[in-house]
Amino acid sequence: MISDQESFTLSPYIAIYDLVVPQENMLRQIKELVDFSFILEELKTKYCLDNGRNAVPPIRMFKYLLLKSIYDLSDVDIVQRSRYDMSFKYFLDMAPEDPVIDPSLLTKFRKHRLKDVGLLELLIGKTVEIALEKEIIKSKTIIVDSTHTQSRYNQKSPKEFLQEKSKNLRKAVYQIDESMKEKFPPKSTSDEVEDEL
Repeated sequence: MISDQESFTLSPYIAIYDLVVPQENMLRQIKELVDFSFILEELKTKYCLDNGRNAVPPIRMFKYLLLKSIYDLSDVDIVQRSRYDMSFKYFLDMAPEDPVIDPSLLTKFRKHRLKDVGLLELLIGKTVEIALEKEIIKSKTIIVDSTHTQSRYNQKSPKEFLQEKSKNLRKAVYQIDESMKEKFPPKSTSDEVEDEL
């Protein structure tokens, strides 16, 4: 269930944000200058307005994803950092002592509330557009969606790496001199790196 009313954070510790999150902090500036109510308008139809238990506010969920995009962190890392980073908590409209969400909620939010893959990009794009308009972001950096790029944790084995280099070397040499086919050693068929070398 989503409430039409905005909730106000009541905490005896709320003034700590004025001490630890400086005025020039990018997240403070985005929070104070960007009206995120457009998120509610976009996602209103994805929630039940009068039934079920209260959901984590969609604006907060979106802000988690926006932080994830800005800082290039995993779901687990963004939630962990929001546990202790006061600028994150301030940006997320949380009291300093508020508990953070479970990271699995971000996956559910993306799957159930942002079923249309383009919706998240649309919302992030609109936020960035507003931030550029208000001159909060002045970067010329290009953000690339690396969903389908190869992870550094999924690299080739040393044997596969050498096979690829060997193949490229043979190909380059054969383009210049085909007679080298007889002079090169045969391709290795074992699984040993030394044999490939």
